[in-house]
Amino acid sequence: MEQHALNPIPKNERRSWYNIALIWAGAMICVSSLMVGGAIVQGMPILKAIAAGAIGYTIIIVFMTFQGMQGSDLGVPTVVVSSSAFGREGARFIISTILAVSTIGWFGVQANVAGSAFSQIINLWLGINIPVWLSGLLWGIIMLTTAVYGFRALEFLNYIAIPSLIILSLWGLAKIFSSYGMTNIINYVPKENYSWSYAIGLSVGGFAVGGVIAADFSRYANNRKDAMLSGFVGVWPTGVFLLIVGVLLTVVSGTYDITIAVTKLGLGFIGAVILVLATWTTNTVNAYSGGLAIINLFKMKNELRPLMTFIAGAVGTVLAVMGFLNYFTSFLTLLTAGIPPIAGSMIADYWILKKGNKKLWESEITDINWAGIISWILGFLAAMFLKTGISAINGIIISMISYLVLYYPLKAYKTKTATNFKEV
Repeated sequence: MEQHALNPIPKNERRSWYNIALIWAGAMICVSSLMVGGAIVQGMPILKAIAAGAIGYTIIIVFMTFQGMQGSDLGVPTVVVSSSAFGREGARFIISTILAVSTIGWFGVQANVAGSAFSQIINLWLGINIPVWLSGLLWGIIMLTTAVYGFRALEFLNYIAIPSLIILSLWGLAKIFSSYGMTNIINYVPKENYSWSYAIGLSVGGFAVGGVIAADFSRYANNRKDAMLSGFVGVWPTGVFLLIVGVLLTVVSGTYDITIAVTKLGLGFIGAVILVLATWTTNTVNAYSGGLAIINLFKMKNELRPLMTFIAGAVGTVLAVMGFLNYFTSFLTLLTAGIPPIAGSMIADYWILKKGNKKLWESEITDINWAGIISWILGFLAAMFLKTGISAINGIIISMISYLVLYYPLKAYKTKTATNFKEV
């Protein structure tokens, strides 16, 4: 797939919706998807938590569909797709920044989980207590090292880790219903009291990046219909299933720390091994993607990719040692505020102003489109600080409206300034 890089995918290399849906489903099957459900149910009764999570995934699917269909139309990745809305340099900066921040943050979360799981393995196996921070440091180093030197060699682990995590989820569900019973589960009382807006925002944050960069995969779709179907079928059912598993694991264990939850269910050693494998494979990709994002952000030579991958993983490892897992909900809130407004600006540009027309999209690409950048910032602030409504929707709507209001005045100002400069 990498042979086309930033160029359009030829029609003879396009794929059916179910091929792309499998890729999306594989991306959803990870430890963080379980943790999102656990984070939500800490502040809501079970059924409300599941409903809030499902609504969050529905919001993702809506803006992901528009992003995906545009990717299918143009056949290029997100950093190119977004160049009309933000300008070439603006798109490079914004997309690379969100990818770097999100992947490094997720590296910290996953390394923290791996450290907790490894400490549990050593305790059960050898009776030795290793501090979680030390295990997190060890596994962070292993993960970033394999990302730098052994990325291809680790690919086979995905064939083990993904099915194993599905089996662990099903095994956990069976243990929950056999050991705890429906009565105890239904009578669950959350420790906190989350609003619907906050809970839905946590769900959106869990896969907001995936929704915005949908073009990276949907560029291979045959048409708009396939792009839409692949996102819905691949993301929504898988995400909601793992959300429910995460909710129930947290209810019976009292924590969204997945390692503790697995241990309390009596899945200790095997469960911990599966968690280490799952986080290892995910974090290899996180470090690799984070390194590429840094290279693109600062326009570095590709030869520096191993060094930037190492730096991305090193920063994530420091976060793990500092106990970044404790700030998981704050991290999701930040992603919910910062990422969906990007889609709002892009939707306004391509689907409203350009009417979904590829030729109009191509004709007005500049180095910097200030309408897109300003509208994204306004959407981010709205999502972060407005106290009414759902934060992700607030951000998308404000960024869309701002883009539509700012586009023509700023375009006219730029044209006038350029004309005056030429006359001088």
